[in-house]
Parts: sequence; C-alpha cells; structure tokens
Amino acid sequence: MKLDTREYEEKMKKTLVALGANFDTIRAGQANPAVLNRVSFEYYGAPTPVSTMADIRVSDSRTLVIKPYDMSTLKAIEKAILASDVGITPNNDGSVIRLSFPQPTEERRRDLCRQVTKMGEDAKVAVRNIRREANDACKKKAKDGEMTEDEETASEKSVQDLTDRYIKNIDEAVAQKEREVMAI
Repeated sequence: MKLDTREYEEKMKKTLVALGANFDTIRAGQANPAVLNRVSFEYYGAPTPVSTMADIRVSDSRTLVIKPYDMSTLKAIEKAILASDVGITPNNDGSVIRLSFPQPTEERRRDLCRQVTKMGEDAKVAVRNIRREANDACKKKAKDGEMTEDEETASEKSVQDLTDRYIKNIDEAVAQKEREVMAI
C-alpha cells in the first residue's frame, strides 16, 4: 500500500504560509502594520502584542499611526518599539505614536534581500526535513512488511515530486519578495 502523502503536503503548505508571514515582517519601505506583529510589551505583568492593544493604521504610504486603546500604555508601546528590531524611531505626540518609514538605501535593500533569501533557505530546509520524515515512514513500512519494494519506490518518488513542487513555490515566493524589495 502506497504512502498517503496528504499529511506531509499539509506540513509543507504550513511551511509556505509561515514563510509568507515572515516576509510580511520585512520592512520594505512601505508602511505595513505587519512589521509590529512581533513587538510586545509588559502589560499587567504579561507580555502583550502591540497589535492587540492598539489600533494600527496606515495614514500614508510611509507612515503608520498607532493609537492605543488604553492611553496609559502609550509609553510602554513606544519603549517596546524602540527596543525591537523594527529599526524606526517612534514619534509620540501624547495621544498617538507615528512611525515614519524612510526610503531604504541601496545597501539596506540588499540586506533585506539577503534576509529574504535566508528565510527562503530556512523554509527549504523545513520542507526537506518533512521529505526525510516521509521517506523514513516509507522505509519503516517496507521493513515492517506493510509495503512492497515497488510501493516504497513509488511512495518515495511521489514525496520527492511533492518536495520539488514546494521548493519551486518557495523559490518563486523569494524571487517575488526580492523584486518587491528592490523596486522600492
């Protein structure tokens, strides 16, 4: 009986989704609220994401406006943004925080492209680990007598085809993001 690859395909899909989420956090010169997804601050003793405690809006193509629901958190949110890797100094006017995204330099865009490439490589490694996991399952089934040698070979080929398809999708996503970053 041939290996059911749906479980492994689902894991590969999740890897692609995670890559997309990682790409959203890359600041490409345009104001994007997703850059604050990983920024959190201390609120009543618990680390709290900024995105859950404030209204984050894009006022123009280069400016984010952060309006906290609880005004007492304004200073804490500002400190969290300063301490994060966002790389932008917030402007606090007492009621909202503004983040102005500067036009990235050529060198900064190249750094961002390297970051994108690394994220793509990490995603490929994750997909290859899923392939190894599937191939190990094939070998175990063949060893236990649940699968013939031909079925094992066919299963490994279908897993490889799946892997190749997702590696190609990752390469396309990386190329698209690099074009986006360099076009700024």
